[in-house]
Order: sequence, then C-alpha cells, then structure tokens
Amino acid sequence: MEVREDDPANTALAGLLAEHVAEQHGNVPPGFAFALDARGLSDPAVTFYAAWDGARVAGIGALKELDADSGEVKSMRADAAYRGQGVGHAILSAIVAAARARGYRRLYLETGTTPAYDAALALYRRAGFVACDAFADYRPSPHNQFLALAL
Repeated sequence: MEVREDDPANTALAGLLAEHVAEQHGNVPPGFAFALDARGLSDPAVTFYAAWDGARVAGIGALKELDADSGEVKSMRADAAYRGQGVGHAILSAIVAAARARGYRRLYLETGTTPAYDAALALYRRAGFVACDAFADYRPSPHNQFLALAL
C-alpha cells in the first residue's frame, strides 16, 4: 500500500469520497456533519491523500491548514474492503508527518459521538490524540467531539 498526495477530483476516488460524505451526513442531524466533498477538499489550504493498493483506492484523508501553527485532520475514510488492515493508521501517519514537516505545533480533529465513530476514535487515541475544546469555527454540541495532538 502506498499513501500519496492526490487530487480529490480524481474520478477513481469519487465513489469512496461520496460514500464518506453521505455516511457522515447520515450519522448526525443536519448542520452537524462537516465532511468535505471534492470541492471542499480542493481548497488550497487542504492537502488531500489517498492510500492505494496497486490500482485500487484503499482509503482517503486530508490535512487542512488552520494557521501557521496548526492543522486539522479531515475526511478520513477506509474502503470497507480494507478496514482493519491498517489503512487508517497509514493515512493518519502520513498526515501527522506532513503536519510535523510544516512545523505545526498542534493537530486537531472533529468527529461524531455515536457508536459509528468508535473505530475512528480508537485509531485517533492510539495515535495520541486527546479530548480538547472546540477549535476554529466549530461549536460544541451533543453530536460532535474534538481531539488534539501536540506535535
């Protein structure tokens, strides 16, 4: 498996990205899903990554610059056929490495609170993320939680 920077408009990624956005919007009430679609992931402040198993996409994730000292993990998703095989860990490791290379001091993320997010939370906690207050433009609610990793 190879994790590399990619283009969120890449048609080979469209299905996985659409599945991710739809699931995120289906897991929380309207107004509380913050998954980025291809357009949002094409923002110049966002670096998009894809994990490839040969010609097959295994997962996606992104790093959004918040300011000169911090970034945010966005749109992490492993294809169902690759779950439990380290895809999330590989993508998250690439994002953390990129954040460190940029000189960020902190990496944040926002995620949901339902059991649908348990596997992702376990991944983030194993990587050292801990609970934190809301950041950037997010507002706390019963539908989201915030984590941070000191770099």
